[in-house]
Amino acid sequence: MKPLCVIESSLPAQIWNSAPQLDNIPVINTQTLVPAGARAVVIAPHPGDEVVTCGGLLQLLSSLGHPLQLISITDGSNSHPGSQQWSEKRLSVFRGQESVEALRRLGLPMHSLKWIRGGFTDNALTEREESLTQFIVRYLRPGDVVFSTWRQDGNLDHDAVGRASAAAASRVGAVCHEVPVWAWHWPTRDQGLIPWHRARKVRLDTWTVARKSHATHAYASQLDGEPALGIAPLLPRVLLERMRLPYEIVFV
Repeated sequence: MKPLCVIESSLPAQIWNSAPQLDNIPVINTQTLVPAGARAVVIAPHPGDEVVTCGGLLQLLSSLGHPLQLISITDGSNSHPGSQQWSEKRLSVFRGQESVEALRRLGLPMHSLKWIRGGFTDNALTEREESLTQFIVRYLRPGDVVFSTWRQDGNLDHDAVGRASAAAASRVGAVCHEVPVWAWHWPTRDQGLIPWHRARKVRLDTWTVARKSHATHAYASQLDGEPALGIAPLLPRVLLERMRLPYEIVFV
C-alpha cells in the first residue's frame, strides 16, 4: 500500500462517503463476475492491496470452490526509506508474513491457494512496465478472470500494475477487471473522473466484512507512520473506515 497524501485531521468529503452515484451502482453477483469453473487471479502491487481491493470477493469465491491465484508484484520493502524500525531488509521478510496472516484471517485455504511473488521493487514499476506485463503473462491462462488495481488510481505503482494486467490479460485471452483503491479518497469535486458506467457492486454480509477488516489489521507495519521521517501510515484511518462498507466495487 501507499500512503494517502492528505492530512487526515482536515480531510474534506471524499468520493467514498459522499458521492451520490454510489447508491445507484448496479449489483453484480459473484457467479456473473466469475463464471463457474473459472480461475480468479488477484494481482496486488503491494502487500495489503489484495485485501483492500478484493478481501471480500476472495472470501466469496473461496466459499464457492473457485481456484484462486494471488500475484504479489512487490514485497513493499521500500516503503519506509530511512527507517530503523522498518528497514528494507526487515520489511522484505515481514511483509510476506503479514500477508500470510491476513490471508489466514480471511479464511482462505492456504494449501490450495496458488501464490506467486514477483520480487519487483516498489516505487519503480512504471519504468519496468513491459517486463511486468511479460511476468504476468507467464501466470495467466485463457478464461482466467483477473482483478487488478485501476490503471488511473492515482498511484504510480497501482496505475502501472493496472495497465500491465490489462495488457497481459488481452494477450492470453483472459478477462480483466479493475479495482480502485485511492481513487475513492479523492475529493468529491473529482467524482466526474470515475467511470461510473463500468462500476459494479459486490455485496458483502456482516461476517465477510468483519473478516476483511480483521485481515487488514494484520499489516502491522502499515498501520503507523513515522512522522519524524515524514512517513504517513500506509493504511490510514480513513481507509480502514472504508473497509467496513458492506460492498466492494469493481470496474468491468
